[in-house]
Formats: sequence, structure tokens, C-alpha cells
Amino acid sequence: MKSAIVTGASRGIGLACVTQLLEEDWNVIGIARDFSNTNIVDNRFTPITIDLSDLSKLEGNLKQHEILAQTQALICCAGQGRFGSLEEFSSQQINDLITLNLTSQIILCRYMIPVLTQHPRSDIVLMGSESALHGARYGAVYSASKFGLRGFAQSLRYEAAAKGLKICLINPGMVKTGFFDPLGFTHGDNASNYIEPVDVAECISDVLRARNETIIDEINLSPLQNVVKKKSKVPE
Repeated sequence: MKSAIVTGASRGIGLACVTQLLEEDWNVIGIARDFSNTNIVDNRFTPITIDLSDLSKLEGNLKQHEILAQTQALICCAGQGRFGSLEEFSSQQINDLITLNLTSQIILCRYMIPVLTQHPRSDIVLMGSESALHGARYGAVYSASKFGLRGFAQSLRYEAAAKGLKICLINPGMVKTGFFDPLGFTHGDNASNYIEPVDVAECISDVLRARNETIIDEINLSPLQNVVKKKSKVPE
């Protein structure tokens, strides 16, 4: 039976991906900071609590879990959003956002590549964003993290191919998840104004099913109608 690692597995796109893969008879190792509100009852699912943003402990935490050595796919869904004009960000907030959205992904891939390439076929799927394709007002730092991830994916694709490792970047638009809970804006209310997490999960599944000799380099997903709605009260 095939085995996959999914980061950000406790909610949102990551949780939808876990559910999708379990339905397709994968063993799934979920990585997240907190699984207390996640209810998955399946003996093929192994939750591992790791804070990806704590880089000083990241590799040490990964080495504690031998089960990671069994995987053929790494699916990186962990990330966060923070928006505002650049001068509204503290140095620590800039560092935190880049660390989780970019640096931790690079370190995780670096750690897992020797494991993944032990198999004839393996995959890394990285979760980008529409913000990796074009910058927007109040999104400078977030876009920087996602543009960086896109460049990383494009470059890694060339060095990984000779090892039978396939790299794919998925760039969703606004997805109906808790991502927007702490933000001052969200998607529109109509179903045409947002992407469902399962839409992204199904794309990931398609990538993993693709013929070994074919790489799906990048997928862009958008709602039928892009509507951004400001919240009446900005969360504190």
C-alpha cells in the first residue's frame, strides 16, 4: 500500500487531501501543530504533531518518526496568510510568514528527498497560491513567500527528474477554509466565488495518478467569479 505525508493535515486543504487519499486506500501520515479538533478514525492515518515553523527543531523532530521513511509522496499544504502594507509588518512577522510558507517547505523537501527517491516513482506536491502568479496590493510579503516557493518548485523539478521524483505546484485562488478567519477580507458568498478544499484535493489525487513518465508541473485553480468581500469587523 502506498504511503503519503500531508502537512497542514488538521484542517482546510490538508484535511481534505488526507480524506481523499484515505478514500483511495493510501496510508497517510499527517503533520500539523494541533490535531485536537481533527476527528479522523482510520487505522491508515497517523497524526504527528510537529511545528514546522520551529526550524531549530524541525529536522530533529522528523528524525524521531521512522514511519516517515515509508513514504512515496510528500504533499505540503501547511501555510498561513497575513496581509497589509509592508510598513504594518514587524520584522518578526515577516520572518514568521517566510519561515512557514517557504523556508520550512524547503527544509522538509531536503530532508525527505533521500527517502522518496528510494522508490521507483515518488512525488512532491507543493501548495502555492494565485499570489505566486501576480502581486497584489497589501500582499507583498505573502506573495514573496509564494513567488519563492514557485521558483523553488521550478528549479527542483530539473534536479529531481533524474531520480524519478516528480514536482508539482498547485496555485489555488480563494478556497473556502479557515484561512480567512483572522483576515479582514474573505471570498464572496456565492458558490461561484470560492474553491472548495475537495477541489484542490482531487487535483492532488490526479497528480499522484499521472503516468510515471509525465510531470504535471503546475496547476492553477480559480473560482468561476473572483469576488473579494471586506469584513465589517477586522479580527484582532
